[in-house]
Amino acid sequence: MNYDLSQLPERTSKPREQGYTMVMDKGMSLREVEDFLEVGGSYTDVVKLGWATSYVVPNLKRKLDIYRAAGIPVYFGGTLFEAFIIRNQFDDYRRLLDSFGMEYAEVSDGSIDLDHGRKCEYIRELSKSVRVLSEVGSKDAEKIIPPYKWISQMETELEAGAIKVIGEAREGGNVGLFRSTGEVRSGLVEEILTKIPSEKILWEAPQKAQQVWFIKLLGANVNLGNIAPNEVVSLETIRLGLRGDTFTHFLDMDAVDPMFRPAAKTTKPGTSMPRG
Repeated sequence: MNYDLSQLPERTSKPREQGYTMVMDKGMSLREVEDFLEVGGSYTDVVKLGWATSYVVPNLKRKLDIYRAAGIPVYFGGTLFEAFIIRNQFDDYRRLLDSFGMEYAEVSDGSIDLDHGRKCEYIRELSKSVRVLSEVGSKDAEKIIPPYKWISQMETELEAGAIKVIGEAREGGNVGLFRSTGEVRSGLVEEILTKIPSEKILWEAPQKAQQVWFIKLLGANVNLGNIAPNEVVSLETIRLGLRGDTFTHFLDMDAVDPMFRPAAKTTKPGTSMPRG
């Protein structure tokens, strides 16, 4: 960092297993990737090439080489996995991962109806050669999955070999974990956390208000994904309590300048506190 400030939450160090920032590359040019890495690379743990953009983006190999040179792993979006599966091309997908030297893969079923047992078989098979991130939740806003099913699927996918499970939200943050307005389905999240360790979940949270909500709930080192490249530095300041949304969240108010401490509640002499 450029200078010292006290009372900042401790961030885990890269390479980290908790406190992930997953960035979504939706088709950046090589120069845009280089510019992004100059300012955001230190705060980025993994990059997803959104949905199937890797099929159409030019200079794919060169793009992957730039990310690798910066020490940032990349994976293809889950929709690309689904595009191969629905065409009965799983072996072709595995060869694709090998041909580009991918270290990560995403297994999802947000756009197709995939038997969950078969999904776990794909996870088990892929986890023999790559680190698997498996996504739970549907991209269909009309499809509401009950909490017990989220939990059951997350548990079995972790058991099958996924290193983390992803909570679906799409790039807009308006399905899955969130209502169409972007509001967090807080009851769903809190119920999931009764069974699944938070460090095993990567929450897709593209909107600032969603990022703030998760940081206030789970701390600076919550795993967050689908972050826009130009929002990575902003997110890091939110994690550290250096933006208005979390400005006082991590402070020990007894240690700050007295003039900024909340006023203590007092009563007038001769009066008593009201009974509850």
